[in-house]
Amino acid sequence: MTTEAATRRMPGAPCWVSLLANSLSATQEFYGALFGWEFRPGPQHFGPYARAFLDGREVAGVGELAPDRHLPVSWTTYLSSDDADVTAEQIRCCGGTVGVGPLDADDDAGRMAIGSDPQGAIFGIWQGRSMMGTAITGEPGTAVWNELVTQDTESVGPFYEHVFGFEAEPSASAGFDYLTLQLKGHAVAGIHGVGNALPRDRGSHWMTYFAVSDTDAASRRVTELGGHVLQPPRDSAHGRLATVADSEGAVFTILQQH
Repeated sequence: MTTEAATRRMPGAPCWVSLLANSLSATQEFYGALFGWEFRPGPQHFGPYARAFLDGREVAGVGELAPDRHLPVSWTTYLSSDDADVTAEQIRCCGGTVGVGPLDADDDAGRMAIGSDPQGAIFGIWQGRSMMGTAITGEPGTAVWNELVTQDTESVGPFYEHVFGFEAEPSASAGFDYLTLQLKGHAVAGIHGVGNALPRDRGSHWMTYFAVSDTDAASRRVTELGGHVLQPPRDSAHGRLATVADSEGAVFTILQQH
């Protein structure tokens, strides 16, 4: 599941994750205690925003929702783009929608947009300039995998193939509806069709996987910090994982790799 830095720069590859929260301070406290993140102020054009660092390297972003905006608190996966405007147009042409942007981020960091696929799953687009994206991945406390959870892969697989140029590889060995999205032979993301098991309150969504050194210990820590364990630690082909929610309800998966 780990991707190299060069792979993350490929157009289409997940390159950044960002969280919109109700309380920036409470969220920083939670993830600082769970992952050891340190925070520095980021661009403020949408409101309060902080960048998370691990050992001095940028790993994620956290923004604060305006009090009058009642949006779900959730992690957003950003996919890399050479040209955010062209990608936004492709999203529209292929049955998706663009809700925000494209627009320039502060300090010539890059250009971004927020879109959704034909099934309503929200994702970001990032055209990096001075800030290319996550500086490190695969180590404990960093994003290690991004996966679209949707009703079935057939309904959205072609959208991501057309817009981002993925080669979708069905996972016959998995025994369930799964596509691995590849760029130049590198697995960069997945689409998991879960049928009627799709949460009604969330619908189709992108899931961020964060690496941890011990899934069981991290799950206990999540609870201690005011979060919840939604799916307890279990073994998978890629390691031991658990699905959890932070203190405000943002859902993510923690993974202890083999």
